[in-house]
Amino acid sequence: MELLEDKVSVWIQSAQFVKAKPGVYVLYDKNSDAIYIGASENLQQTFEKYVNEDFENNACKQKTRSYQRIFVENPQERQKQMLEDYEKEHGKIPSCNAESD
Repeated sequence: MELLEDKVSVWIQSAQFVKAKPGVYVLYDKNSDAIYIGASENLQQTFEKYVNEDFENNACKQKTRSYQRIFVENPQERQKQMLEDYEKEHGKIPSCNAESD
């Protein structure tokens, strides 16, 4: 289930080419289920860190196979709204968000 308007991209193949702008992103597992909704003031730095450090050894996020991202001015605010909307629709937040709380 796609949560953003942006196309779904294969994780490693295109993650390293994201621009250095603020935005929100959704990580998906092999079943195309959303596993994490994130926000960053600099998507390029965040994604480079994820790629270089294998998601900081986070076993949950290591299940990522694809992602979506959009650039927004207030990423934390947008992330909060997306998490609330997701929880209303699914009765829970994505698994990796739940682990980090």
